Amino acid sequence: MAKAIWKGVVLAESDQTEMVEGNHYFPPESVHWEYLKDSRAHTTCPWKGVASYYSVEVNGEINKDAAWYYPTPKDAASQIKDHVAFWRGVKVEN
Repeated sequence: MAKAIWKGVVLAESDQTEMVEGNHYFPPESVHWEYLKDSRAHTTCPWKGVASYYSVEVNGEINKDAAWYYPTPKDAASQIKDHVAFWRGVKVEN
C-alpha cells in the first residue's frame, strides 16, 4: 500500500496507484481532501497535458503546490485523470 505523508499526516493511501515517471498517482477516492487546498498554479507536460495543483495544509502549515493532478489529460495519460501525485517534501512510501 502506497502512502503519501507530510508532517506525520497521511494525505493519501492506496494499493491501486498508477505509476508514471516514477510518481505514484493516487486515485481520487484514496485522497484525504481536507488537507488539500486549490492552487492557481498550472504546468504543461508535452505528453500528459496541463497539470493543476493543490497546496497541502497540515496543522496550519502550508506546503505550496505540493500536489498535482491532470483534470483533462491527453489520451496517452488517460489512466491518471484526476489522480493526485505529490512532491516538495511529501514522502511517498510503499
